Amino acid sequence: MRSTREGAPIAREGVPFIAAGAALTVLSWLAGWGLAALLFLLVTAWVVWFFRNPARLVPRGDGLVVAPADGRVVRVLEPREGQPSVGIFMNVLDVHVNRLPVDGEVTEVAYTPGAFVNASLDKASTDNERNRVTMRTPAGHEVTFVQVAGLVARRIVCWVKAGARGRAGDVFGLIRFGSRVDVHLPAGSEVWVIPGQRVHAGETILGRLP
Repeated sequence: MRSTREGAPIAREGVPFIAAGAALTVLSWLAGWGLAALLFLLVTAWVVWFFRNPARLVPRGDGLVVAPADGRVVRVLEPREGQPSVGIFMNVLDVHVNRLPVDGEVTEVAYTPGAFVNASLDKASTDNERNRVTMRTPAGHEVTFVQVAGLVARRIVCWVKAGARGRAGDVFGLIRFGSRVDVHLPAGSEVWVIPGQRVHAGETILGRLP
């Protein structure tokens, strides 16, 4: 295993929100608005919690695929049903930093605008705003993972571009305020998780490539 945080303990995308909340807290306090200051303080604390980026212990092994997101498994397509895939739903309390599921090179990043229906529903994968990332592993397998915006999420962030190389567990982006990530594996892959299971980005093994 290797330990990874990939940057600061707070995702940089959260800094403007935290700064705004802190400023409103201070201004409200100086103005004598105690209740407002308390409310802004609570909101600021929640935003800090939302954008947290905890260190993770990434399992190492040939062909392992790790979860790209924290959350609950809402959909599993077994190999016998077609191309294996796993859908992970993140609620507003989950860590929203996303991590690469495999080692390899990013071959494509494609953004698609769309709707903002509940990300826990299967139709969100085809109807919602989303960002698809495809990687090729050192063994030549293609793994695709899709960041899907949700009912509340209005901002998909992806820091990698085609040609970038990375390792499983490396941070590649985030989705703000509730969302979903789908992982599509090549035919013949094994899936080791079940619907309803809680997973953690960079740590939980989703399955193994052929």
